[in-house]
Amino acid sequence: MHLGGAAGRVDEHATATGHRDAAYVLNLAASWVDPQETERCVGWARRGWAAMHPFSTGGVYVNFLTADEGQERVVAAYGPGKYERLVALKNRCEPTNLFRLNRNIRPGV
Repeated sequence: MHLGGAAGRVDEHATATGHRDAAYVLNLAASWVDPQETERCVGWARRGWAAMHPFSTGGVYVNFLTADEGQERVVAAYGPGKYERLVALKNRCEPTNLFRLNRNIRPGV
């Protein structure tokens, strides 16, 4: 998808959304019904990402992360500074981490 416009005019540090300077966002979404196709379809998406990665900024959009990507990728979606701001907010507003079934901002210990 082509980015730009209003999203690109917002200061990078004004919101949690990052990578506002990126010109495009790439989401390789593989889906299938037959469980026997899993390896082939996941392999297709991973090969596609490997081919495109050299052209990327290295950024990631948190809603495109998959379940097998670790917490370091969640931090990368926001950047360390923004992530720490989000952790402080989580500590204040939701310290029990009830809403954790997503690409989670973990409360600080």
